[in-house]
Amino acid sequence: MATAIQKNGMKPLSNRSLNHVESVNNLGNAVECKEEKDDGFECKKEKDDMFEGQLQPYVDSVEQESPELDIVINNVVCSFSVRCHLNLREIALKGSNVEYRRENGMITMKLRRPYTTASIWSSGKVTCTGATSEVQAKIAARRFARSLQKLGFQVRFNNYRVVNVLGTCCMPFAIKITSFSVYHKENAEYEPELHPGVTYKLKEPKATLKIFSTGSVTVTAPNVASVQAAIEYIYPLVYEFRKERTAEDELAFATKRRKLDLKRNEEQFLEEPNFLYESVASDEDELDDRASGDSWD
Repeated sequence: MATAIQKNGMKPLSNRSLNHVESVNNLGNAVECKEEKDDGFECKKEKDDMFEGQLQPYVDSVEQESPELDIVINNVVCSFSVRCHLNLREIALKGSNVEYRRENGMITMKLRRPYTTASIWSSGKVTCTGATSEVQAKIAARRFARSLQKLGFQVRFNNYRVVNVLGTCCMPFAIKITSFSVYHKENAEYEPELHPGVTYKLKEPKATLKIFSTGSVTVTAPNVASVQAAIEYIYPLVYEFRKERTAEDELAFATKRRKLDLKRNEEQFLEEPNFLYESVASDEDELDDRASGDSWD
């Protein structure tokens, strides 16, 4: 069972990815279907010799216990519009925690809690990065909008959406990425001269995964739910190409896990609970709405 770790705690997920591995025991006799112009579909056995002895069935482990994985959400990117023209020079002179990047035609503004960075354009479009959950991203976006409103602009919070989510997950085993990329060549791309990992693209759910030989998997998807679904989908596929970790891999894995634990503990110590974020944001919204008389979408 995969678990997504966000700022608001751990959320268990149902493992729906087992439906497509019903015949995993017969993967040694896998067939490849090739479409013909006149004769319809003609199936040929082509992968017997290439992957003989490399595939390890996934169903055996499912009978023992359901796997549990931790998915860490590292970054949530969102965007919104304030529906008014913004004077970047005025924001740079009057605003706090801002940096005017004239060559790029934009301003960057930072918040400490939640720790996020906004890119602001004169057209009124704002992009917010750095949040570790969708709740944090929404709160940070509204706080950036309030900061602009307090500078005298007629701001209206509009067209908010989560654009991109980055998540990481570490499998409890190493992966034979070369064999994996050859076997799943329809969706996988592996160029060791350009990148050390396999790029695996999913259409449903829409996601892009970077799979490394150490067992680390990086997922980029439109939302947190798609990240979770992508990990659940890919786990049975990479499990068939698992291998034992070497001593160097174990050391690197332990070091990386220690760093993640330290970072997680630091964030929990510095950041406020979710209900405080929501209460502070709602109080600010109520007071400002009463003062301005504008209703936000």
